[in-house]
Amino acid sequence: MTDPLSALAGLGLFTGAPQHDNFCRLWNLLPVGALTPSSTPHQWRTGDPIELPDTYEFAGERKSFEEFFVETDTAALLVLEDGVIRHERYALTGGPEVPWISMSVAKSFISTLVGIAVAEGHITGIDQPISDYVPVDPGSAYDGVSIKNVLQMSSGARWNEDYSDPTSDIFRLNAAMAGVGTLDDFVAGVVRESEPGTVCRYNSGDTQALGSLLVHATGRSITDYMQEKLYEPLGMTAPGYWLLDAVGMEVAFAGLNMTARDFAKLGELYRNGGRWQGTQIVPEAWVRASVVPDATHLRPGLPIVGTHRFDFGYGYQWWIPAGDRGAFSAIGVYNQFVHVDPATKAVIVKLSANRTYGTADDESANREHETGAFLQAITDTLRR
Repeated sequence: MTDPLSALAGLGLFTGAPQHDNFCRLWNLLPVGALTPSSTPHQWRTGDPIELPDTYEFAGERKSFEEFFVETDTAALLVLEDGVIRHERYALTGGPEVPWISMSVAKSFISTLVGIAVAEGHITGIDQPISDYVPVDPGSAYDGVSIKNVLQMSSGARWNEDYSDPTSDIFRLNAAMAGVGTLDDFVAGVVRESEPGTVCRYNSGDTQALGSLLVHATGRSITDYMQEKLYEPLGMTAPGYWLLDAVGMEVAFAGLNMTARDFAKLGELYRNGGRWQGTQIVPEAWVRASVVPDATHLRPGLPIVGTHRFDFGYGYQWWIPAGDRGAFSAIGVYNQFVHVDPATKAVIVKLSANRTYGTADDESANREHETGAFLQAITDTLRR
């Protein structure tokens, strides 16, 4: 296996270099914790295919659906309606058995596991300070801060998630992932900038702190806990992988590798209020709270990502689109989406390698809001 630091450096992330040959095989390039297929695999039923729209509307223009699919280097597009596949398409290096990198879609899985750990009593409650579980430096960002504030990206930590700036905090966190220190050491020393619970600043360090919380609270690795609590009961059909740092800690903020069909199972679980095949896997109250911005600073247009405001609201590591449609999304860089629209009983997975992502800190490069419009066009088709 290639040295992790060399492997990451060789990818050329956020430089405009094509990534579809990499995102399908990161689990084979870097250290991983392995998730094994469920002993009771759940195969999605296939229904009558739907005809997707030719165009969608964004920023006052009608745009080509097919051109957006191609321009954002889409590797997988999976559309479920009420748990039945209505559309499935793969391109580039994608495929039904290909484990694709989640990027920050992993954050929503971590939130789900925290909810389960609370229900099981491993974590007393989310108003408790995260530092009751996670060793941190005195006076640092996570010292005395509630778990809820960390879940809502409102820890008050100083952070720069600008993917076009190689000196930003997200690049330093990636370096820790690759062996320059450890992820836990990074979390322990993050600096505080603002009062917790007042500003929603998107911060991958917050999710890594939640990953550390899970390990310390349960006494188990994230891989092991997820295998029992999600991978087995949700009937995952293909092997999955968590990327690990040099000492075996999962890259909680971005390092999950799964197939599109298995990613969709988290969306379907949340669409059904935490129930799966008649069994309550995640408390319904946790699911409801996870997808509602419950304070002013969390509402659409107020969360800060990099250098700009983002026109989505924020819950417990889930994004909530503007418009009060009841929809919510797990979102990762390079346009990874697990989008849930309860009104149309839809779950849509888009796995991508948008090569312009992060080359500038704006919508023209990242196309996240446009992806939201693209996905809404699909749910509008289901609605009709």
